Amino acid sequence: MTASSRLPAAQLTHAQLSARALTIGSVAGLVLLLPTVVLAWIAVLASERGSRCLTYGEQCSRVPGDALWACFWASAALGVLALAWPRARWVPARCAAVLLQWGGRAPGGSPPGARPSSCSGARS
Repeated sequence: MTASSRLPAAQLTHAQLSARALTIGSVAGLVLLLPTVVLAWIAVLASERGSRCLTYGEQCSRVPGDALWACFWASAALGVLALAWPRARWVPARCAAVLLQWGGRAPGGSPPGARPSSCSGARS
């Protein structure tokens, strides 16, 4: 008797649906990662503050660019990890990876590098 034959059919179906939902969530997160960054850049550059930062180096974000890049790469790595993770093992950990993948986009609402290196706050 195998472990899967001991489970009721409803639980097995729920587990399969849960694994499929996690896979869809991680794939969607990976597919939408770059369009999200592009749209965030457009939103930043369309604002007066973003344009001023890019042009004159004034009113730039106080969030370090390295922190934004770390969130971007962490989101990408967690999405790949959630896809590569075996579907039947450690489902809560896989779920946490997908949630962290989507949560990695939230900090500051601006894309990686939204603070150009020329934005030092002081003009020469």
